[in-house]
Amino acid sequence: MKKIAIIGGGISGLYIANLFKDHKDYQVTIYEKRNSIEMEEGYGIQLSVNSVKLLNKIGFTSFTEEEKFNPKKIDFYEIKNSKKICDLDISKFNSEDCKYTTLKRSKLLKFLKKQINEDIIKYNHSIEQIDYDKDSIKLIFDKNNITCDYLIISDGVFSKGKLLISNNKLKPIYNDTIAIRGTISRENFQNLNEENISVFLGPNFHYVVYPINNDKNLNFIGILKHKLNSNEQENHNLFTDSSFIKNIKFKLSQKVSQSFLESLQNIKLFPIFVSKNLYNPPKNIFLVGDAFFAFSPSFAQGASQSIEGANELYECLINNNNFYDIRLKRVKMINSRSNFNQFAFHLSNPIMIIFRNIFLKLIVSFDFTASTNELINLTADKNNIFLSGCLAFDSHAIAFKRCVFPIPTPP
Repeated sequence: MKKIAIIGGGISGLYIANLFKDHKDYQVTIYEKRNSIEMEEGYGIQLSVNSVKLLNKIGFTSFTEEEKFNPKKIDFYEIKNSKKICDLDISKFNSEDCKYTTLKRSKLLKFLKKQINEDIIKYNHSIEQIDYDKDSIKLIFDKNNITCDYLIISDGVFSKGKLLISNNKLKPIYNDTIAIRGTISRENFQNLNEENISVFLGPNFHYVVYPINNDKNLNFIGILKHKLNSNEQENHNLFTDSSFIKNIKFKLSQKVSQSFLESLQNIKLFPIFVSKNLYNPPKNIFLVGDAFFAFSPSFAQGASQSIEGANELYECLINNNNFYDIRLKRVKMINSRSNFNQFAFHLSNPIMIIFRNIFLKLIVSFDFTASTNELINLTADKNNIFLSGCLAFDSHAIAFKRCVFPIPTPP
């Protein structure tokens, strides 16, 4: 029996543990540094159709309508006048059991945890050292030492496991943006379709509101451009400091109305750190989720990519395939789209905004379902509808960038 050690009990770690739970040839143990799995109620997540399909493999269809929501469209607006630009019908990708889903992150974590035997989770285990050779892997924790055949590192964007195997060379970088998370009452949006995801675009700031259940409040996440010096980036207490929060609220007051700002509840600030470089770890050691690569959140693919990456790793271990090479293609595509979204959403030049809005209208009118059918044979995973659609999008995104920033021809 092969022993698999998983560092980190987040979405990707719990999901892959679910996939292995009935496999008699593998023994899985999760090592979590905290004294429990983090179940903070605070904010919502979005799950693409592809990730819902993967979750259905472990019983996600048991979720009730009260625990989740299935938005039909993504509506795009301008912040300055709340004028609607266009909408994208995401229900085109839905099937009877696989629908684009929004829900509380805590609900998904509770579901993933409930599906496995909690005895396999070892709490209060902080990794201190990782030793390895061609035959075995030794993990040195603050409490004890263990050996394993395979090591899966899934401890997030600030992955200590990743730092240990890379000699501290792969620290994430600050993305010059801060995420503002919270909730806001539906009553603050008179002309909003409350059953859709609504994206509001503005100079150096955009925000997204969407339902995560049938509650009266909507999930809110705003992405604000904000510089931090090196000391501020290292000071994790800064983001709960009242004076810093006051400063961010002042910047927000220049973007949205005061009444809107006062309506935001349960506000929490998160500096956005992203990965700069990809890393292929030593044999039998694998990175997954944000530990593999942390994206900008402007594509809302964090949770979905954690699930997809964990599923790909499971398939590769079972079939003895090269996980890094397979995952690399997906990550590059998603990272490119995430960066493009942040660039396009935060435009401030009026002329560029006009081009952006025209481009958005063209994109949402594009027949992604037809394009997907044509492109799906080009992808390694023929079931990956979402990423095939991305291929179709990217060709248009490149065209837009070339229109806005023409490529100079040599003299």
